[in-house]
Amino acid sequence: MKTQEVNIDEEFTGAVQTAQKIFFAGGVFAYPTDTIYGFGANPFNKEAVDKISAIKQRDDSKRYIYLAGDIQTVLKYTIVQQDYFVDFLLSIWPNPVTVILPVKKEYSDVFNTETIGFRIPNHTFCLKLLNAIKMPLISTSINRSGQEPLNEYSQIAQEFTDEMDALFYSVKKQFTRVSTVISLASGQLELVREGRVHFNEIFTKFEDTRK
Repeated sequence: MKTQEVNIDEEFTGAVQTAQKIFFAGGVFAYPTDTIYGFGANPFNKEAVDKISAIKQRDDSKRYIYLAGDIQTVLKYTIVQQDYFVDFLLSIWPNPVTVILPVKKEYSDVFNTETIGFRIPNHTFCLKLLNAIKMPLISTSINRSGQEPLNEYSQIAQEFTDEMDALFYSVKKQFTRVSTVISLASGQLELVREGRVHFNEIFTKFEDTRK
């Protein structure tokens, strides 16, 4: 497999179109996000999911985070237990905040889990691609299992040459922190991991929307 390298700063529209084609063809690509670089693929294509797990040398039982282009996509696959949760999600997205929600019963076998982590990213390339595919997109760090994530496109190209279909990259300064992960799966707001966005900011918005 020859990995195609595409500079999204110079070929933005073409990069989105190429990523869309790879997504629907069951391929794997690397791309920048509003946190760190991630591997991307179609979560409904088992071959594509298996490719990512093989590249990362990761246990198939581990779950992935998914990106969505809008709140409607998130609501299609998840259960929102309180009406004000929707207002809360709209108040924190798009942003590097991943929210764990229960999966609707009809999709639990597809995602192989009862809860799922979604976020709407604050990143132009990601949003344009998500708008084009109109489906969730896998987002998982660029690394072998047990190793530190790679976040420089030159290192990614060197380490994973010919293991993925494309590397979409930017020469602009990239974000270096992961997303903040919260859970609403229990019906309460819980912090799982603090990242780029401080939990206090999220908690304040949560309290404001429940009033």
